[in-house]
Amino acid sequence: MKNKKQPLRLVAMALILLATACSITGGIADGLNQGVQNQRDPQLVAEGLPTYILIVDGLLARDPQSETLLLAAAGLYGAYGGNFVDDPERAKLHTTTARDYAHKAFCQELRRLCEAEKQGVNAFRAELQKLDDDDVKWVYGYATAVVSWIQTHSGDFNAIAALPKVEAMLERVTALKPALDNGNPWIYRGVLASQVPPALGGKPEVARAHFEKAIEVSAAYNLMAKALYAEYYARLVFDQELHDRLLEQVLAADGEAPSLTLTNVLAKEKAAELLESGKEYF
Repeated sequence: MKNKKQPLRLVAMALILLATACSITGGIADGLNQGVQNQRDPQLVAEGLPTYILIVDGLLARDPQSETLLLAAAGLYGAYGGNFVDDPERAKLHTTTARDYAHKAFCQELRRLCEAEKQGVNAFRAELQKLDDDDVKWVYGYATAVVSWIQTHSGDFNAIAALPKVEAMLERVTALKPALDNGNPWIYRGVLASQVPPALGGKPEVARAHFEKAIEVSAAYNLMAKALYAEYYARLVFDQELHDRLLEQVLAADGEAPSLTLTNVLAKEKAAELLESGKEYF
């Protein structure tokens, strides 16, 4: 399995998009989603994802315009290519497929927003303000697919250029549904806001506020919020006391929580790695 330290790599977040497949096969998909979210063995999930990808691809072959299927496929490809593929070229292939599927669903559902995206960030932001709660899943699904694509194309100028639009989408998502997905949109925003050091004009306190909000809306059950808070904020500002305290809290927590067990298993693995590497970092 791939190193989970790379920027924006939040395995369980992408897997949450399996929920979009619930209407495909009713209770079977719903049960699968719950099983994935509550799984304690990430490797088992990694080994099982390709089978489900092929199933959804087969369904798409019969109904290529289905927005629900497109978004489900985007979540699966993004999760797999962004987190479980070691070959960089294969990772790029799968995350590009994820982005393309999500974009197709996004454009079919939100045609005016799709057109505004071509006109630049300001026009895109203005159109985003017109969205309501019913539009959130398409915007969030597309945003997370683009994040998966960006993380495997970090040397591509087009990936860098996509960041402002991703930030705009996540900003609107959190405005409409602050508690969505156990605080994961806030974590994405925190990670994105941590990419520029203070000396270069970055605003780390904005990142800190996003991570704190993720902890708040998940009632502290989403341990990935604290793990990435330590990695991206505390390290950025060289706050070892905060860094170690957050990671020790992650390791001490139970981790068993509905829809968050897999996330929390991964957060604990990350916390142990960060505590060890922190001895040399600080």
